[in-house]
Amino acid sequence: MKASSWLSLVLSLAAVVGTARADDRGLEIATQADRRDTGFGDFSADLTMTLFGNRGETNVRRMRARVLETERGDKRLILFDEPGDVRGTAVLTHTHADGGDDQWIYLPSIKRVKRIATGAKSGPFMGSEFAYEDLTAQELARYQYQYLREEKCDGGQCYVIERVPTDAQSGYRRQLVWIDGEELRAWRVEYYDRKDALLKVLTLGKYELYKDRYWRARTMTMENVQTGKRTVLDWSNYVFGSGLTEAAFDPARLSDLR
Repeated sequence: MKASSWLSLVLSLAAVVGTARADDRGLEIATQADRRDTGFGDFSADLTMTLFGNRGETNVRRMRARVLETERGDKRLILFDEPGDVRGTAVLTHTHADGGDDQWIYLPSIKRVKRIATGAKSGPFMGSEFAYEDLTAQELARYQYQYLREEKCDGGQCYVIERVPTDAQSGYRRQLVWIDGEELRAWRVEYYDRKDALLKVLTLGKYELYKDRYWRARTMTMENVQTGKRTVLDWSNYVFGSGLTEAAFDPARLSDLR
């Protein structure tokens, strides 16, 4: 074999090995971050969602969130309290570890519970810059991972990993996540659309520690870099271990929730 052929073979093998290590390390970081946040049981919190238009206009909504951890995947409920035109609206998500989430929305204006179609989950959540699929738990099995690099971020020194959704119905081709090496908290997420153009940037901040283990960001800002619009979520009044049961996350009860 010619020297040039040997060199090509060695470089090809090195590329394969390097990719495998990057994939393994990316998955390892994501797994460690997931384990750090496992075991909380349940929590509830209040939210204020502020929508900023590209001309400076604002729209404020107040909500309550309830989350229940189960072996099959988290269950999440968001109840709208203000303003009056959305009061009573409820959005329920049953996350499944292997994908194929179930989502429902109760609209008091028509007094009806509607299942959110799989193809619609990439659409905007109640007119915000968050998509319905952003509301689901980020289960490990739903992505392929790759470690990219380390760099400074708001949380100190961060790992930057790429995660690619395995769900063909996802509105994203890939995401980049900045996770700090000390506490394994996400500080920034870049979302790339199906054409691989940067679509949105999520910035998380003002983390607080609960039960000596669980970190929660008090602010989440999702900016759409293609439209100039952004949505800010402010979280408050976290309560862990409030005794929530699966009965509170039954889609048949959405119309009765207050």
